[in-house]
Amino acid sequence: MSIESPVIGYTLGDQAGIGPEVITAALTQAPRGATYRLIGKHIDCIPGHPTQETAEFALEHLEMAAAALKSGRIDAVVTAPICKEALHRIGFNYPGQTEFFADRMGVKDFAMCLTGKHLTVVLCTTHKAISQVPQLLSTKEIVRVATLLTRFLQRTGKPTPRLALAGLNPHNGENGAFGDEESRIIAPALPILQELLPTAHFDGPCVPDCVYRDAAQGQYDGIVAPYHDQALIPLKLIDFDNAVNATIGLPRLRVSPDHGTAFGIAGKGIANPASTIRAFELALRSVQ
Repeated sequence: MSIESPVIGYTLGDQAGIGPEVITAALTQAPRGATYRLIGKHIDCIPGHPTQETAEFALEHLEMAAAALKSGRIDAVVTAPICKEALHRIGFNYPGQTEFFADRMGVKDFAMCLTGKHLTVVLCTTHKAISQVPQLLSTKEIVRVATLLTRFLQRTGKPTPRLALAGLNPHNGENGAFGDEESRIIAPALPILQELLPTAHFDGPCVPDCVYRDAAQGQYDGIVAPYHDQALIPLKLIDFDNAVNATIGLPRLRVSPDHGTAFGIAGKGIANPASTIRAFELALRSVQ
């Protein structure tokens, strides 16, 4: 990490989308105390009209950002939205930026974290069919992602975080009436986590239809969610305009606004930069 002034890198994403405008707007409100460095370059393109060239530059700039992050030339990076469909057509073989940055930095122990002003969640399973979740969920995986979330919260300003382990089934399974994953898989993670991370506090299994309300009201700093939509529906309902996506587990933080390229409104000057502003704030907090 830079001693005097941390260096926060940023990319422009697919520049036919809203990336350039939300980055430009966010930089006018970015927190003081850091040097902000563009990774890559501006290109000529028509807003709202993605091409193979805009995808190729987006991928090239991601490669540059990953290399700079790995080498320590930057202390954290904010990446603007990409179009995964377009990148897949040119050989991008990753579900998203989370997996790409983890691979490029040689990190196997990582997770997707979404964090807004009211909710912070980490996912035990990500882009999987709901029918697969009970088979994929394990005590070991819950401990792994909860540990990553705890360290992320400590790294970004919460030295004694409070985490909730959300249940999988309605009403936590009603004592096994419709599911036993709570007692068989989730509950055994609690004593393991408390021993591993004594400065943090863990509750669970917590009834999933109540715990997000509790966290939004300040009872918890983070929630460990069994599956994608259980976490992202409340997050996007409450924090849609200010949530960010963080790849946790990396030695240096990669964070991005939690929205897409929005080609339909690109260049119209109406894109909301709030999520990107918060991404820069979080990037700086991670290195202070």
